[in-house]
Amino acid sequence: QVQLVESGGGLVQAGGSLRLSCAASGRTFNNVAMGWFRQAPGKEREFVVAIRWSGSSTYYANSVKGRFTISGDNAKNTVYLQMNSLKPEDTAVYYCAASAAFYMEYGSPTRFHYWGQGTQVTVSS
Repeated sequence: QVQLVESGGGLVQAGGSLRLSCAASGRTFNNVAMGWFRQAPGKEREFVVAIRWSGSSTYYANSVKGRFTISGDNAKNTVYLQMNSLKPEDTAVYYCAASAAFYMEYGSPTRFHYWGQGTQVTVSS
């Protein structure tokens, strides 16, 4: 099993920035990739960004390209999400996820096997 703990959520004004962190523990040697998803009230969970440790390949949703940046430290089993130029539509619970398998892309929740509890991000207008 892999445990994921997110931190760094909060309330920010539109145009502001936040940085989320996700620390993995447990059987982390299984981690092939890590990512972030978000879920707003009444909406389905949607992909935000992911990083595959091998080759440090990154994948971004179109809605966050140019504003969000994922980075990570494989040795520390930690991934970060730097969110800039935040918009009210970015408001959601953000979930960290880890995948134990190699895929060509990681844009679906079905690609991930472990999930954190989520951290709230609220962007006021």
